[in-house]
Amino acid sequence: MLLAALDWFFRDRTSGRIVIGQWPNPPLWLFGFMKAIAWIAGEDTAIGQWADLASRIALAVWAADEVLRGVNPWRRCLGAMVLIGMAVRLIA
Repeated sequence: MLLAALDWFFRDRTSGRIVIGQWPNPPLWLFGFMKAIAWIAGEDTAIGQWADLASRIALAVWAADEVLRGVNPWRRCLGAMVLIGMAVRLIA
């Protein structure tokens, strides 16, 4: 029963493969690149602040895409958790 549930949770509905992560993922690459720029420039500088904003937008785009088009429940839940985390951070 547990194995069947895990299989359902991680199985790609179109290819039948187990999918935890996918390649390529441009929004996540952009997120990492912009976070690196923000870190290098310093988040208190104008460039750092713009890069940080761009990284957050890229992460939100990735998460929303996963919620809407994720290939399995794992990917959809992961996207939803990231969006919830971002919302909580925004509110707090």
